[in-house]
Parts: sequence; C-alpha cells; structure tokens
Amino acid sequence: MQPEYQQGLSPSRESIYGPPRQAGRAMAPPPASSTESGFGANALGRGRLGVGSLIFFTVSASAPMTVLAGGVTTTFAVTGVIGVPLAFPIIAVVLGLFAVGYAAMSRHVVNAGVFYAYISQGLGGAWGTAASFVALVSYNAIQIGLYGLFGAVAAQFINPKAGVSWSWVAYAFIAMAVVAVLGLLKVDLNAKLLAVLLVAEVIAVVLFDAAGFVHPAGGSVSIAGLNPHNLFISGIGGVFAFTIAAYIGFESAGDYAEEAKDPRRTVGRSLAATVVITGVLYTVSAWALSVGVGATQVVGATQQQGPGVIFGLITQHYGTTVGDIANVLLMTSVFAALLSFHNTVARYVFAAGRERVLPRFMAHTSATTKSPFVGSLSQTICAVVVIVVFSLKHQDPVASLFTWFSYLAALGVLLLMLGTAVANGVFLNRRGSGENVWQRTIAPTLAAICLAGVTYVTAANANALLGTEKGSNLQYILPGIVVGAALVGVLWGLTLRSSKPDVYDAIGRGGPSEQLLGGDTY
Repeated sequence: MQPEYQQGLSPSRESIYGPPRQAGRAMAPPPASSTESGFGANALGRGRLGVGSLIFFTVSASAPMTVLAGGVTTTFAVTGVIGVPLAFPIIAVVLGLFAVGYAAMSRHVVNAGVFYAYISQGLGGAWGTAASFVALVSYNAIQIGLYGLFGAVAAQFINPKAGVSWSWVAYAFIAMAVVAVLGLLKVDLNAKLLAVLLVAEVIAVVLFDAAGFVHPAGGSVSIAGLNPHNLFISGIGGVFAFTIAAYIGFESAGDYAEEAKDPRRTVGRSLAATVVITGVLYTVSAWALSVGVGATQVVGATQQQGPGVIFGLITQHYGTTVGDIANVLLMTSVFAALLSFHNTVARYVFAAGRERVLPRFMAHTSATTKSPFVGSLSQTICAVVVIVVFSLKHQDPVASLFTWFSYLAALGVLLLMLGTAVANGVFLNRRGSGENVWQRTIAPTLAAICLAGVTYVTAANANALLGTEKGSNLQYILPGIVVGAALVGVLWGLTLRSSKPDVYDAIGRGGPSEQLLGGDTY
C-alpha cells in the first residue's frame, strides 16, 4: 500500500507529533507548506542537505583549528593540567550518550529550532519557550564572540605583512559583511563553502599532529597526557569546562532537519559522525601538542606563547610558508564557525517566529533562496550593536568579548542539552514508539546525570574560564543572563498559555509538512 502522501493525502499531525497538549483547544494552523513561494512563505529549502553537508556544518561550528590553537593551548595554560588530552574522549562519551536520545527523537520531531522543539514536546510549551530564549542568547553569544577572535587573529597576522594598522574591529566588520551575504544565500551553497574550508583546516591540524608524533620532544612519544593520574587532580573542573566549550556546535545538526534530504536518518547519522570525528581529532591534537613540546614543558610553553606554540611547531618542521598558511587557516576556521553559528541563530529565529513565540514576520524566508533572511539580518544587527559597544568601551576582543561570550554560550548550551536529555526520555517513554530501553531510558538518563555534573563544574570554575579572581562580578552576571533568559521564556510561555492558547498548544509543533518525513507514520 502506498504511503498516504503518495495518494495525495497528508497524514495527520497527530501521527507525527501526538495529540494536542490540552483536549478541546484548537491547534494553530500548520505553517505554510514548501510548495508556497514568494516573500513570507515561511518555508525553508527542502531536501538540500545530506549527511555530509550536515557534518560540514556541525564540525565547522566546532572549528578544529580554532580548538587546537585557542581552546587546547588555553586549557593547558590556564589549568596547569598535563592530562588535558584525556578529557576530550571522556566528554565525547558523555556527548555520545546524549546523542542516543537526540537521534531517536529526531525521527519523530523535525524543527529548525531543535532544542526548542524537543524540550517543548517533552516538557511542555513553557519550558520550550524558555529553551528558545536561552538558545537565542547562547548562539548569538558564541557567534558574536567569534568576531572578536577573528578580528584579533586577522589584525595580528595581516597588519605586519600588509604594512597597515587596522583595528580588530575593521576585520570583524569585513567578516560580518561576508557572513551576512552568505546567510542570505542557499543553505547548500553555504555547505559547499564550509566543506572547502573544513577540509583545509583539518589538513593543517593533521600536519601539526604528524609533526608532534614524528618529532617528539625528548626523542620518544610520551603517554603522560593520557594518564588518568595527570587529569584527576586539582584543576580538573576547569579542564572539563574548557573541553565542553570546544565541542559547542556538534549539537546543531537538528537545526537543519527541515532542509535535510531524509530527516528521519540524516540528523542521527550526522550527529554520531560529528561526535566521533571531533572526539578523535581533538584527543589526538591535544596529545600531539604535549608530545611535540614535551609533557613537562607544555604548560609553560602555552603560558608563554599561547596559540603561537602551534604555529611555531608547524613553522619549525614545515617551513615559514606552511606556517603562514596555517595562520590563514586559523582565520578561515574561525570564519567557518561564524558562518555555521550564524545559520543556527537564523533558524532559531525562524522557528520561533513561525509559531508566533516571536513576531510572525521573523519567520519570513527568501522567495528565491528559501533562507530565513529576517533571522539572518536580525543576527547581523545584533552583532553590529555588540561589537560597536565593546569597541567604544575599548574592551579586548579576546580576553573580554570572545572569552566572556564563549563562557556564556557554553553554560547556555549545557543547560539546553541537559533539558533536552530529560525531554528525550520523557517524550520517548510517553510515546512508546519502538525505541528500545537503551534509547528511551538508559542513555538519556545517564546523559542527563553527566551533563548536570559538567554544568555544575562549568559554573563552579567560572573564574578559570573567564581569567578572573574568585568572587568577580562576571561569575554572577554571565550565568545570570542565561538564567534570566530562561525565566523570561517561562513567563512568556505561561502568558501565551493563558492569553493565546492556540499559539501555546502549537509550540514546538511547527515542523514541515509530514510528506517530507519519508513515510506515513512513525
């Protein structure tokens, strides 16, 4: 028998999302289908992304070269722990547990605002609205913070070679202009550009790794970096906090589900592949740094040279030209992450606007490219405002803008992942749709426990991540922004429940038409 959609009939929304939250309430009308065209069609481009494209988006967001040159070196320097390489596979296991429930739920819920939709479906509309607000704050924060890093790296590398003295702000705005244009184009074009940039930076990272292992300090490859005795010491909390920040972006696969060729399978497969790729790459790279410099010298070297230790080793073993290319690839790595997170923010704005959690005009998409252009433009405007403010205040682009906003984003995404892990277990057990006990109960529960621990560690070690003294106001202000966004979201959700019940009942249910899911029911 043919699926219903092939017979010209569309399966009911209840076959996909379950019954409305409260009987007797009218559901909000479904969003416009992908067959509509023109301004305000509220439809993303369908069937444009395969597993490979989603991997490019998610791994680019994690930014391997940026993690190596910025994240890994900073972790060694700030914490003084030489067991940093072992932290990456441990966190990868935690993320793998999270991915089990996430992938299982992706077969049932398809929405451009993935955390928002999953938490709504599992825990209710008020919590889903809170998740939407936290996601917008968190992903905007990491995206805007990266402009500070890009501007600083570009100014440091380009100015002496070009004989100019441009401010980091100039380079940040150049990158912003390019990202703004790309954000308005077709998503598959973005994926192709990210593919080129990602392959180039991964090659540079692999070359660095090879240099470390082929030319080890002291003449032999040390396993001290992988020794548990060198990790489970004072400072481990800071290590885990920095490590989880390095993985931010891996979770964004679900944000592109509506544009995927096979939403039921693409998200889960790309998420699993991203966890494996980044887990292996980051572990090997951190280990290669400790081997190439020497386990006993790596902390001192990173404290003195920072990211320069990476390019110093590359230049030493491959020559100045390759060292310069590696510097350029660091800039393209940060740019790739900028573009990836920009697309993520735009899709959260689109999802919330489509369901009238935000003003509905924010769900408008381009008639030609199907990009969520209002969400894209709003993200760019937000970035302009923040960078102008930081520039006028003469704040350091890395120590202040990038560091503060990265911490804010890490804490926000951790809370979103924790809420999603709980929501996955609730939704899958309530639905009883065929997942085994590992997928619907054990893995989500273990993931929630582990993520709660990592979230606590991240909050408790705020001074290590922020480079401030204990008791600094920033330790309270930045988490307060995340908590404040969540509280405002809950209150807004409850307000919608009482004043606009049709909107509230549709929260998290505004995915694409069921025909796109590749079958009649789940």
